[in-house]
Amino acid sequence: MSAARWDDQRTEVIIGTLLRTGVMLAAAVVLVGGVLYLARHGRELPEYHSFHGQSASLKSPRQISHGVAAMSAPAIIQFGLLLLIATPVARVLFSAIAFALERDRMYVVITLFVLGILLYSLFGSG
Repeated sequence: MSAARWDDQRTEVIIGTLLRTGVMLAAAVVLVGGVLYLARHGRELPEYHSFHGQSASLKSPRQISHGVAAMSAPAIIQFGLLLLIATPVARVLFSAIAFALERDRMYVVITLFVLGILLYSLFGSG
């Protein structure tokens, strides 16, 4: 795609499509995981006396992917949430690429700075 054909309207359409697709895909994955979870655990009585946090197997992307491969309902739900988190990150990354194609250096720098903050908040602060 040439830079001469790249304009703001095209960028907005692609970003809108990216955001809608990301949210819909995440919702579909969470829905599949929820239905699978209810099919397996829907008749169990909840225990409200004590709080049990997420298991360690759902805290890293690698472990979540192994759980998804094993058709673990909580892992599928967690994967859907990762997709939802990745959607705005992908939007910022695409914006940086679009600004680079438009040769708008100032916005590329600003967008890459925002991307750095997002990535640091996801991976570097914990």
